[in-house]
Amino acid sequence: MNTYELNELTRKQQNMGKPYLEYLRVSSMSMGLYRLPTAGIDLQSPHTEDEVYYVVSGKAVIHVNGEDHPVQNGSIVYVAANAPHQFHSIEQELEILVFFAPAEHTQE
Repeated sequence: MNTYELNELTRKQQNMGKPYLEYLRVSSMSMGLYRLPTAGIDLQSPHTEDEVYYVVSGKAVIHVNGEDHPVQNGSIVYVAANAPHQFHSIEQELEILVFFAPAEHTQE
């Protein structure tokens, strides 16, 4: 069993100085913490795996396959493999739990 505390993950991610911290990787899935600042720019490109975002905190818009949808605390977004997507119009810093299945980059 693995357990994680969001406060500890946030501290680790901030100490790294990068927006994404992968904290779990097994063959069937991976998980990470993604943080984007207010008015920040999301530089990610499509992934080769299915992905789910759970917005822990913040407020923004996600653009998926040409369609915009507002997100905020508690929003859950499924993005199919290879679908173009990006967060934008970040009004409040985003803290997002990210789930990949199978593990990120395993389908490349």
